[in-house]
Amino acid sequence: MPKTLAILGAGRVGRALGRLLHERGWRILVVAARSETTARKAAKFVRAGQPSAGIPPQALAAKTILLGVPDDAIPDVASRLARIGGQQLRGKIVLHTSGARDADVLEPVRAFGAFAASMHPLQTFNGVSAPPLEGKIFAIEGDAPAVRVARSIARSLGGVPLNISAEKKPLYHAAGAFAAGLVLALEEAGVQMLKTSGLPQREALQALLSLSRQVLEHYEKLGPHKAWTGPLSRGDYGVVAANEEAIANYHPEFLEAYVALSRLSGHVLATDPAAVLGSLETLPRHSPLLAKSKGGSA
Repeated sequence: MPKTLAILGAGRVGRALGRLLHERGWRILVVAARSETTARKAAKFVRAGQPSAGIPPQALAAKTILLGVPDDAIPDVASRLARIGGQQLRGKIVLHTSGARDADVLEPVRAFGAFAASMHPLQTFNGVSAPPLEGKIFAIEGDAPAVRVARSIARSLGGVPLNISAEKKPLYHAAGAFAAGLVLALEEAGVQMLKTSGLPQREALQALLSLSRQVLEHYEKLGPHKAWTGPLSRGDYGVVAANEEAIANYHPEFLEAYVALSRLSGHVLATDPAAVLGSLETLPRHSPLLAKSKGGSA
């Protein structure tokens, strides 16, 4: 008998996992979303499942129910699923895909005998295609029966299941935010500064992407200390000060980010963090806000 799955939430992650699992023999019974239109588009992407607006009774026919909704929506969806399913949830497996929230957010379905777990693939999803998940980490925690199903799903997709404690999930997720979303913000900030310097959008983007790829390749091959580059890595504090002055004249939020990231770089990359951080403290602050934060006059 094929494994059965209902997907509640037609976002990027739910759709991608549904499609990949369908390709591996899972029977997708329901693809639910807030609207019928969105559900139909999601079911078309998954290539399986009955589209539905809201949580239909048919979802309870599935052995495993996957919540692919935004983090803040999980408590409400879990409560509605509990009201609709009631005792029919007994023995069901209910999973959510949040990287920051743990299985306790699914307590409403536990109250009716369901087993709950969180299963987060450490991977970006673009909503256009289903990315290959071979070798990707799946952070998993929760009730033992649900954890077993989540680990089976991860392995079937070629992923690497990783047990994680519930209290460490926010820190785990923050690490992913550093390496993905925040990195993207830094790249775009750099592109905007190059455009202001006179480079066209395409040339600015390609220049910085090439630079970033080189650094990441060096990081992978040589480690953080040898891959570290830029004026701060060389101790060129005059250049750092000049960078700050230029950025201060460009945008105050960019300056705050530059100063904070310089301090972070000194902390995690320097062989003598105290020396680097001490030298950074001696630089003039070109923003009244930053000067005030140092204890100087605004």
